[in-house]
Amino acid sequence: MNRRHLAIAATTAITAFVLSACGGANGDPAAGPTGAGEGGTEAAGERGTEAAGEGEGGTITFVAAEYTENVEPYWQDLIAEFEEANPGHEVDLQVINWNDIDQQVATLIATGQQPDLLNINKFAEYAADDLLYEASEVVSEETMADFLPTFADNATVDGTQYGLPFIASARLFFYNEALFEEAGISEPPATWSELRDAAEQLQGLGDGVVGYGLPLGPEEAQAEFQMWINGNGGHWVDDAGEWTIDSPENVETLQWLRDNLVEPGLTQPNPATTNRTDLFNVFAQGQVGMLNGAVFLPGIIEEQNAELEYGIAPIPPAEGNEPSTLGVQDYLMAFRKDGNQETLRRFLDLFYTEEHYSEFITQEGFLPVTQSSSDALAGDEVLQPFIEALPSARFYPTTKPAWSTVDGLVKQTVGTAVQDAEPEEVLGRIQQEASAASE
Repeated sequence: MNRRHLAIAATTAITAFVLSACGGANGDPAAGPTGAGEGGTEAAGERGTEAAGEGEGGTITFVAAEYTENVEPYWQDLIAEFEEANPGHEVDLQVINWNDIDQQVATLIATGQQPDLLNINKFAEYAADDLLYEASEVVSEETMADFLPTFADNATVDGTQYGLPFIASARLFFYNEALFEEAGISEPPATWSELRDAAEQLQGLGDGVVGYGLPLGPEEAQAEFQMWINGNGGHWVDDAGEWTIDSPENVETLQWLRDNLVEPGLTQPNPATTNRTDLFNVFAQGQVGMLNGAVFLPGIIEEQNAELEYGIAPIPPAEGNEPSTLGVQDYLMAFRKDGNQETLRRFLDLFYTEEHYSEFITQEGFLPVTQSSSDALAGDEVLQPFIEALPSARFYPTTKPAWSTVDGLVKQTVGTAVQDAEPEEVLGRIQQEASAASE
């Protein structure tokens, strides 16, 4: 499947997600919105031209996350178009990879050098510190109305939207069909015990085959951890929004991973230092039997090894639990500074036009967060399982200001709990820090 064709499978499917119950930003299932955002393609097209022309100029700094190597050229092209249409308005771009962006952004903010515009996966801490514009202060009414309500809600703190929904993603279980056949496995595993048995059979093939790919390195350990704890009835917070990081369910999950996958040698070596990107590449090369994959993994496979035979299935839960998926939403956010508001508004309204936003979504293989792009993008059947999984998705608790602290600690430490540290101690320390950061 061509990566450029990774788009919403059908407008009705994404609309059904918006109308259904899904995991809210506080991590708990919440009733879905009553309708999708208005402001379709025609309105979006008008936004792309009305900002151009005369007006107070200025230069804004933009720190963007590196999803793939194609991100920086995309932004450079958009900035060139923007600056040509808006004389005196300029954008200074810096693209940072996901391994480094948290620390570099933290340093910038601690030293008072925060960018004007930031693309990252958290925002509430900055909103709580009164560093951000409200979303409505930096985009037009048409752009605001175009955000799908579920994602706008996930960008809101105490009734005020500060984050600008950027991209959405979901996760499912990927397995190598050729390796399954060689190992004599007829169906993808539906439970943890079946996954363990399959990993043992796959690892037994030899030739460097990894039974299950477990990325608990600093790139995205929080994602792998959440997919596993959700499958065991755990989560980051309870129904009241209180932290439950060291709950019995979460501790049990890490113990199971250590005892059943890591210590028996059914994963790659050193899960605590293995990043998602590295494992996705190894899976694409046909050396990993199973892993939890993202909506953009098919695009990576298409680019690296289009002949790979693979299947997609629900993420296996522990016995007695229902499958669920991780819903991921990233954000843009604008920092309050003197003289930057007009340039921010013009640039953001240009980006969120259907043409430019759809280009980014299809290039990077994500799900759109705007109604106009959902309507405009024709889909590929590979995306259909991800869309069907969205109603059961649970999101990170990104509307909690302490999430930034928790996210960083999990990325750096949770992997040690399946290798040389005790799960209860590791999660207990994170729980203490989360509680302290919430006071």
